[in-house]
Amino acid sequence: QLQFVESGGGLVHPGGSLRLSCVVSGTTTDFHAIGWFRQAPGKEREGVSCISAGGGNTNYADSVKGRFTLSRGSDKNTVYLQMDRLKPEDTAVYHCAARWGCPHNPYEYDYWGQGTQVTVSS
Repeated sequence: QLQFVESGGGLVHPGGSLRLSCVVSGTTTDFHAIGWFRQAPGKEREGVSCISAGGGNTNYADSVKGRFTLSRGSDKNTVYLQMDRLKPEDTAVYHCAARWGCPHNPYEYDYWGQGTQVTVSS
C-alpha cells in the first residue's frame, strides 16, 4: 500500500510562489509515475502535472504550463511541485498521486494522498 505525505500548501498573494512536496512510501519514483491533481469545492478533479516512472517524461495541464515545474528528489521518494506566478484560479486542494504510468485523466490514479490546501488571494 502506497502512502503519501504532502506539504507546502498555504495562503499566497496572486503572483506569488509555493513549493509543494510529496514523500511517497511503499514505492519509489522509479516504479510508479507520480503526479498531482487538484480539486476545488464543487468542481471536478483537474490533473496538474505528472512525471513518468524513471523520470523520463513530465507533462503539465495547459492551465499551469510555464508556471509550474514538477521534479523528483535524488532520494527517489520525493517529488516537488514548484508553483510560480500563482493565480486565484489555482486555489484548490492539491493531491499527490501515483499510478503505473501517467494517466490520461486524474480519475485514473490508483493511489493518492489527503492533499494540501493552496489558497491564492489578495
